[in-house]
Amino acid sequence: VTIAVGATALTDTLTLLTLAIIVAVADGNITGWFGVLLVLKTALVFALIIFFFPRMARKFFKHYENQVIQFIFVLSMMFLGALMMEVVHLEGLLGAFLTGLVLNRYIPRVSRLMYNLEFVGNAIFIPYFLIGVGMLVDVRTLLGGWTTLKVAGIMIIVALLSKWIASLMTQKIFRLKVLEREMIFGLSNAQAGATLAAVLVGYNLIMPNGERLFNNDVLNGTIILILVTCIYSSVTTERAAKKMVLRRRDTLPEKTVTDDEQILIPMNYPEIADNLMSMGIM
Repeated sequence: VTIAVGATALTDTLTLLTLAIIVAVADGNITGWFGVLLVLKTALVFALIIFFFPRMARKFFKHYENQVIQFIFVLSMMFLGALMMEVVHLEGLLGAFLTGLVLNRYIPRVSRLMYNLEFVGNAIFIPYFLIGVGMLVDVRTLLGGWTTLKVAGIMIIVALLSKWIASLMTQKIFRLKVLEREMIFGLSNAQAGATLAAVLVGYNLIMPNGERLFNNDVLNGTIILILVTCIYSSVTTERAAKKMVLRRRDTLPEKTVTDDEQILIPMNYPEIADNLMSMGIM
């Protein structure tokens, strides 16, 4: 899982850097120092997020225990990271993704803050993203011919095949098991935010002849690609995870002690009940 997450961060970064270069070429903004300046600005933003955001988070969480203020702080840091990426002409989702990676260790998984963040993400951000993706599809183009479906089919085949080859190479290099290769393949297979961002940039880019760099067929094919790969990735990851759990359970020694520890928590005092419940769960 760590390999897949790290690889995703690297590939998204390289993809968006390549995209920034393509946009600069199309706009005629390429100069002798363009590549050097782009790398330096990107490295500076990465350094700020990786080294300064965790220090800010530690100090903030140490001095402010109000969960509402903590929630607003995390969202503000996410928006700040996205804005910093936008300033250097990269997609904001890369900054938000990187911010989530560096702040993740400072938010306990079993906490009210994590629950609130997951709730807002699942109830607002993900549905908003899906609604926005759905509104980009031109249904008339899908029903008007086979061009969009042909483009989508080629994109799906290339995406699945390239991810499988990458997973196979990773397995050989790190000497992983076949089941671990299947897990990496499932985790890395889904195409979503970065893919859509790259295609939208190409779709909005007008060439000198007045045509878009990517036409409606490519945009609609990308939407179909996102739908298919996300479903396939979810099924593959869930199947690999279940196999891992079953194999791990079969290899564990049988327990000789059956009396599990039980914790009794007094709930009579509301002002300390939440803290006691959190401690009991941990």
